[in-house]
Amino acid sequence: MIRPSRLKSMQRGMVLVSSLLLLVVVTILAIGMFRTFGLDEKIAGNTRDKQRALQAAVSAQQYAEWWLSTGADVSNTNCTGMVTAPTAVQVCLNPLPTAVTNVAIVPWTIGGQSVGVYYTPPGMNVQTGANITAGSYYQQPVFYISYLGIGVSANGAQGNIYQIDSVGYGGSPGTTAVVESTYILQTSDIPLG
Repeated sequence: MIRPSRLKSMQRGMVLVSSLLLLVVVTILAIGMFRTFGLDEKIAGNTRDKQRALQAAVSAQQYAEWWLSTGADVSNTNCTGMVTAPTAVQVCLNPLPTAVTNVAIVPWTIGGQSVGVYYTPPGMNVQTGANITAGSYYQQPVFYISYLGIGVSANGAQGNIYQIDSVGYGGSPGTTAVVESTYILQTSDIPLG
């Protein structure tokens, strides 16, 4: 027969083992929660950076559309290099989708040369290299205006049709967004009678 004092000492060891097992379970749960929080932060940061790249691309696209609408001297040329807006903008006779194999692969190159127009929106901080600070962009947005020809709208107005492709970068070279639009610049005569 087991004496009561011996039974008591055996039970004390069981409490220690149960406590240690409970501590291990709680530790595993805590580590899992911290890993989930870290993953959520990473997803949120990537989403934010992608949105910044998209907004940069849209900004360049809107600038190109505005530039076309100002009636600026639109001289069409076969584009083979880079220029910087607002001092120079080029309209290309070689449409980008036919000149490159895939518009989504940036930077766009024709004959080994990068092509397009650099545009830095007001207030945009662009830094390259290893010293990129928070809130800055990896590279200036780039747009490419392709002249597609003359078209007629549903109301009979005639105009020049352009395709505008633009790319924006987030805080790293791996975060890019490419947008494309088709823009018609119409001229119409209104009889003053």
